[in-house]
Amino acid sequence: MSRATSLLAVVVLAVGLAACGTPGPQPGEVQIRTGTIEQITPVQIGTTHHQGIGAVVGGLAGLGIGSLIGAGTGRDVAMVLGSVGGALAGNEVQKKHDSPVYGQQVIVRTGSGVLVAITQPTNPALAAGMRVYVEGNGDGARVVPQ
Repeated sequence: MSRATSLLAVVVLAVGLAACGTPGPQPGEVQIRTGTIEQITPVQIGTTHHQGIGAVVGGLAGLGIGSLIGAGTGRDVAMVLGSVGGALAGNEVQKKHDSPVYGQQVIVRTGSGVLVAITQPTNPALAAGMRVYVEGNGDGARVVPQ
């Protein structure tokens, strides 16, 4: 290995170690900003369930139950019918749990003058003009009264 390559490796290692030592937000810490609500708009928040998972889980459960029935060809038929029936039942169960959640988009003007928009489940305690805290950032942010 040449001297230049060795020096480059040492520099890369030093920079990598320095980046690891830089303090960042610790687990459990949440950024909190203050502000005033400018506007609240009702919205629908999509479901967090994965499409089709009910049918897959139901089909697997049906397959398992069908494998316990009979022997030979009868067992094969029971497994197929169990899989199809379980998939249909699992899909119907998932449909009942996939209804959208009603929420609100809250626009807050922070103390620094920046507008922040947060979409969250409906909080009836919030109103336009109210002083609030904006807890967290990104998808985990939420608005709570002061």
